[in-house]
Amino acid sequence: MGPALELLVAFARVGTLGFGGGPAMVPLIQEEVVRHGWMTDEQFLDGLAAGYSLPGPISTKMALWVGWETAGLPGAIASIVGVVLPSAVLLAVMAGLLAQYREHPRVEGMLRGVRPIVLAILAAMVVGIAPKSVGGWPTALMAGLALAVLLATKVHPAWLILAGGALGAFLLAP
Repeated sequence: MGPALELLVAFARVGTLGFGGGPAMVPLIQEEVVRHGWMTDEQFLDGLAAGYSLPGPISTKMALWVGWETAGLPGAIASIVGVVLPSAVLLAVMAGLLAQYREHPRVEGMLRGVRPIVLAILAAMVVGIAPKSVGGWPTALMAGLALAVLLATKVHPAWLILAGGALGAFLLAP
């Protein structure tokens, strides 16, 4: 199987199993990328940092990043198709079913049951990437301050990303 086809299959798996949206897909993408040896954890985190500094869904940005780095333009196209197509098809089916059965108690219960699982997936991702993302007291302080600002204000996260990039460029450069 060629690299583009491998990327299509791997990202289709992510697109099919990535419940909860883009951020919840990140651990699945990381697992596929590292398991296939397309990138190291550190390279993946660099892509993740770059992806979060740009607008748009993180899952498609990561698919593009990994696909391009692995197999150029064909890899990027295959990865994006793989991550988007399953959810687009499933969403069309789900929208039709939810429109018809949204008020059913079992459907309401199912939706309530999925929410805490998505929260756990996001928490596991944060715990998993924290040691490599926060390597010392300066970056731990930055993370803590950013979290405090996010919780205490309605500042747009883009401002924090820009501030973190600027601080990092001037204070954390090797």
